[in-house]
Amino acid sequence: MVTAQPRSAAIPYLLIRFFPSIRFDTSVGKLTFSDQFLSVSTRLASPNLYGLGEHVHRRYRHDLNWKTWPFFTRDSSPAAGNSDNLYGQHPFYMCVEEDGNANGVFLLNSNAMDVTLQPGGPDSAPIVTYRVIGGVLDFYMFLGPSPENVVQQYTEVIGRPVMPAYWGLGFQLSKWFYNNSRVLRDVIQRTRATGIPYDVQYSDIDYMEDRKDFTYDGNSYGDLPDIIQDLHDNGQKYIIILDPAVSNKNRRDGSPYLPYETGRTAGVFVNASDGKTPIVGQVWPTDSVFPDFTNPYCAQWWADNCQDLHRSISFDGLWLDMNEPSNFLNGSLSGCDGNKWNNPPYLPAIKGGLLYEGTLCMDAKQIWGSHYDVHSLYGHSMAIATRSALRSILPSKRGVVVTRSSFSGTGQFASHWLGDNKAAWEDMAWSIPGILEFGLFGIPHIGADICGFAGNTTEELCQRWMQLGAFYPFSRNHNTMNGNPQDPGSFGKAMIDSSRDVMMTRYTLLPYLYTLFYHAHVAGTTVARPLLHEFPSDRKTWDVDRQFLWGRGLLISPVLTQGDTTVNAYFPNDTWYDYFTGAEVEGPYGGQTVTLDAPLNKINVHVRGGTILPTQQPANTTVYSRLNPMGLVVALSDSDSAKASGDLFWDDGEAYGYDETSKLEKPTFA
Repeated sequence: MVTAQPRSAAIPYLLIRFFPSIRFDTSVGKLTFSDQFLSVSTRLASPNLYGLGEHVHRRYRHDLNWKTWPFFTRDSSPAAGNSDNLYGQHPFYMCVEEDGNANGVFLLNSNAMDVTLQPGGPDSAPIVTYRVIGGVLDFYMFLGPSPENVVQQYTEVIGRPVMPAYWGLGFQLSKWFYNNSRVLRDVIQRTRATGIPYDVQYSDIDYMEDRKDFTYDGNSYGDLPDIIQDLHDNGQKYIIILDPAVSNKNRRDGSPYLPYETGRTAGVFVNASDGKTPIVGQVWPTDSVFPDFTNPYCAQWWADNCQDLHRSISFDGLWLDMNEPSNFLNGSLSGCDGNKWNNPPYLPAIKGGLLYEGTLCMDAKQIWGSHYDVHSLYGHSMAIATRSALRSILPSKRGVVVTRSSFSGTGQFASHWLGDNKAAWEDMAWSIPGILEFGLFGIPHIGADICGFAGNTTEELCQRWMQLGAFYPFSRNHNTMNGNPQDPGSFGKAMIDSSRDVMMTRYTLLPYLYTLFYHAHVAGTTVARPLLHEFPSDRKTWDVDRQFLWGRGLLISPVLTQGDTTVNAYFPNDTWYDYFTGAEVEGPYGGQTVTLDAPLNKINVHVRGGTILPTQQPANTTVYSRLNPMGLVVALSDSDSAKASGDLFWDDGEAYGYDETSKLEKPTFA
């Protein structure tokens, strides 16, 4: 760890040398540490840079040609595919050197910043420049030497990922605005009728009364408790959305809205600059205040309200949205003061060119500090409070918490999805770099909205996306309020059959996927894994981001282009077998690109030689699949050694079983 503190005298450059190369060298430029502006540059050991988020990075390996990436949590759609700062803040990168060794650098700082990547020249190394508007320069450096080692070392610092409930690895279905409970019932019934494995049903804000947290609409969703009971009776789970903003208006019938009243009495809301008066913005339920999840009294208030709601509707998990925090106003109902916090002397290249655009005034007060300093920790603190609340409601069951906004370390408490993408082929392709990056960031339970959130999908796009989404670690189909239905049952027979087949493949492989999550939880390894993590010395893998691995043993090669019925797949130097046929991939010695047949009803999946994959006969939900016989896929290594190995972690799928260090007490291997 290297921490720079402010001082009046000149600060010499920092050179950290780990032979045979330099990992962090600030001699490229001066170090600036002044009020509301810190800047430092370092040379890179190579141009192979990965990480830094959350943004839309169209490729996994960064373009270093004068690209500037802003960091400041923001409700901003990734659908445009531009360089906007998005929902999370993860100032961590990994650099793969020319010999395949890797190192990582993490700047622990929650203030707004931007990071500029510069290409260097023929005789000079590429450069990374940080410009931060607060805090300290608290750098952590990870020496690998392998890419997986770097991620393990990073998550040792920020916290290992949470172990998801087994059912959280099943297929999940959602839509913003089902209109009413009748429509919700119809979707559930037609999805069951397809025979597609299906574990989790969501409800977005339409289940609420006037979009108020901790309520449900007795008119449109009066029979919601019965629907949830029906889900549970069929081995399925139910997750609801909660937004942080709390209305300060009465209920529909004129009665007091108790979450607001009790929160105001307990003093749990973010205050304006006076430190006494709750700041008021506007979100879904019009005028709203914002819980300060850094306040321990707020965490208890949040848990109490979640508990009260659970007595009415017995949800199994919680989905956190709008927690950047998002505000439909700039700052507050009364605007923001023109001080140095709301209008700093240096503004990073954030979307909108205004620090409080679409969020709270920066001089608002929270327990952890001014909003200027802790804004990007809002979703992180909400995830902590929600994980604690869910454990108090379901003390013996892990459940699932899914959050939109995140910070380094949020993976200890929650899963993540990539936000409001669009129904477009390029968005499907961009999702792969996104899930790989969140593996780096220690949030392996990650996915994108299958078939796209905004706009209307096509049957071909949705079919291809269901194939890819079956291999997202977090597999959920979700779309927007005005979008045409895109649950698989709303399409024709060919689409339904294809989706059933690929989801059956996923459910067959869930024991292997669950074991990967166990290793991520206890050791910090990745789940969805870039090829370069397994073959770092193969330079061709450094740019592969249209394929990915599950762990070390399963290679997924999806079709990502409209109309294609073949896919060019890269196979690193090893033995590979077609998962479905067992046929060995033939070719010359060394890595090779092979053109594979990929008709509309097929995704290519290959098993790496030397791997044993635990499997289980699939069923329509994980509750029933876990009762079925188990098996093994054994893929021998090359004919000279003819060996294979693997492992299995197995428990009841939902009990915590953690000690105070968040590790499973009695891991069981078979």
